[in-house]
Parts: sequence; structure tokens; C-alpha cells
Amino acid sequence: MPTLAILLILLALLLLWLARRQQHAAGMPGGQVIYSDTRGWLSVEKPFYDAALGLTGRPDYLVEQGDQIIPVEVKSARVDQGPYDSHIYQLAAYCLLVERSYGKRPAYGILHYPNRTYRIDFTSELESATLALLEEIHMNERRKELHRSHESPARCTGCGYRSICEQRLR
Repeated sequence: MPTLAILLILLALLLLWLARRQQHAAGMPGGQVIYSDTRGWLSVEKPFYDAALGLTGRPDYLVEQGDQIIPVEVKSARVDQGPYDSHIYQLAAYCLLVERSYGKRPAYGILHYPNRTYRIDFTSELESATLALLEEIHMNERRKELHRSHESPARCTGCGYRSICEQRLR
């Protein structure tokens, strides 16, 4: 009987070690996962929404660490020279949604790429820039004609609107 108890304790420790290793590999900080938009950990939750901001979003994970709630966004593409600005703003938008939904301002969020993980501080400057970007997006939504950005031919080629877009790259 004592041998079985020892084996069960060892198995529990092994499973705990494997879970922490997987959590670290996903770029997530220590803490409890309280929200997940991936099917791998928990059931998919409803998106966050803030009517005042006109913003809806689903972070990949929210991790509760003490009294902090940390948004984590996992990206599939590798990065060479740091996180993309669009990913930083996406993460900042999740920070805004967390603050509005939970009443707790995240000090930072995590951007995880296959080859690197970045801690992005949610500063007042980043918040202001994100709010300004949201304002610009909402203003553009009201315009009758909006010219597309075609800085990336690969993105244009893969666009779902390519077949009907009069501005597509040839």
C-alpha cells in the first residue's frame, strides 16, 4: 500500500511538472488561467465587449497572478526584430478590455511568438496611442470610400476580399 501511495505522489508531481513546462512553453506567466480562446486548455469563452470604446476582443489567455490579470496573445509567426506594432496595439486593446471588464488595470501583457516572448508594459502612453488608433478606426468606418493599404503583396494575395476589391494588386 505505501508503494502505491508513493507512485501516485510521483505521478502527481510529474503531471504538475509537465503542466508547468507546457505553460512556460506557451509564454504564459505563472498563475491561474481564467480565460482561454483556444480549445487546448479550456472551453472557448465569449468575447469581451465595451460599448463605449466600440471594441470587442478575445485574448488567447487571461492569467490571474495575485491581484493582476494578464492578457496573453500567442502568435504563430516568428519575429526577428521585435514584436509587430499591430500585435502591440492588439494586446493593448485587450488590456483596455480587461480593465473595463474586471476593474483591474493590467500592468503588462504578454506577446508570445514561437521564437521569443515579450512583456509589453501597459503604460499610459500606450493606452493613449491605442485610444487614438481606435478613434481613427471608428472615423474610417464612417467614411464612404476607404483606400486599402497595399504595403504587403502577400497579404493582398491572401485577402478574403481580393475577388471584389478594385484596389487589389495585380
